[in-house]
Amino acid sequence: MRRSLRALDLVNLFQADVGAGLGPFLAIYLMASRGWKPEMIGLALAVQGYVAVGAQTPAGALVDWIRPKRLAIALAAMIIGLAAIVIVRTKGFVAVMCAQIVIGVVSVVIPPAIGAISLGLVGRDGFAQRAGRNEAFNHAGNLMAAVTCGAAGYFFSRASIFYMAAAMSSVTALAALAINEDDIDHALAREAVAESSGPQVATPLRVLFRDYRIAVFAGCAILFHLANAAMLPLLGMRLSTGHSHESTLYMSACIITAQLVMVAVAPLAGRLAPRWGRKPVLAIGFAALPIRGVLYTLTGSPALLISIQVLDGIGAGIWGVLWVIIAADLARGTGRFNLIQGLIATGVAIGASSSNLATGVIAQHFGFDAGFLILAAVATGGLATLLLAMPETMQASAYPALLERCAALND
Repeated sequence: MRRSLRALDLVNLFQADVGAGLGPFLAIYLMASRGWKPEMIGLALAVQGYVAVGAQTPAGALVDWIRPKRLAIALAAMIIGLAAIVIVRTKGFVAVMCAQIVIGVVSVVIPPAIGAISLGLVGRDGFAQRAGRNEAFNHAGNLMAAVTCGAAGYFFSRASIFYMAAAMSSVTALAALAINEDDIDHALAREAVAESSGPQVATPLRVLFRDYRIAVFAGCAILFHLANAAMLPLLGMRLSTGHSHESTLYMSACIITAQLVMVAVAPLAGRLAPRWGRKPVLAIGFAALPIRGVLYTLTGSPALLISIQVLDGIGAGIWGVLWVIIAADLARGTGRFNLIQGLIATGVAIGASSSNLATGVIAQHFGFDAGFLILAAVATGGLATLLLAMPETMQASAYPALLERCAALND
């Protein structure tokens, strides 16, 4: 078990959110090295997310269905690495778009598979802290990737960034295969009852979809990522204007600043979620986003713009932990944990894709400040939706345990 948990740490460290993490560097690469306009860059970033919209929920259902979840992670990571190489080894708009489509299809398998393996290894009682640990290692990996890719882009070439991403994908695959399959409780990995209880029957979809909390939380995910996804690429485009040579270093500094904060925030969020409740902790992350968008419009100093990324670390660090915990709360006893992860991730993909596409058009025609202010307004709407419409889910996860204790007392 210890070896499997350490291997899971390495999966989170080296996978480093490669599929989405290429976005900021891709924006700089396409603008500075190939002369693409912001509108075309926005389309290239958006197509990956739009493909993921259709793939997220089936990917979650697939992870619920298959046992070799670690193999699914390994295959997805290798394909992402090959697509990253295709981006720099081929020329033209079509090649980049096809690579982005492939990344969009396969990358959606990795998050639910990591969540499922984590739950199957540590159980429900340890899952909140494990989710925080996963995110801490993930953000540490992003930090490591930002440092190495930023340095490679500055001292060698921007294309070397994508070769670094391919190398990290290969290590991710090896780490995933090092997890011991026998250590995973595969029934618990999809939030079903224990395997020893007999044949497993998942909750019918028509019953699952009557839970209005799933739709509300998916709406919160859409609004949060509609506001959040384009902020960093938009900041990268702004920093690259007049600073072409230093742009990769500036982007690396932005990512490093945010990831340092996320490394500290993620495990803290995992510890606070069982104490404070899910909703109060998540609200802190949602509140950081509109403040960040407004602050970007108040300065043109690269140093100050980079320092504002502390708020990105708070918002993204909390979201990365809490959304998986809430998905597990909503899935308790249904056998549909990974399907619900896929549904919420679909909301994330819708928001992120629309954010990149719309903001690229706005930035080209109305300027960067207009883009930041619109994103801040959307973020405010997401915070209001969370506070007014989304109920607390921690009690839902405790309720079955209470019934079990009552039944034991009656016996």
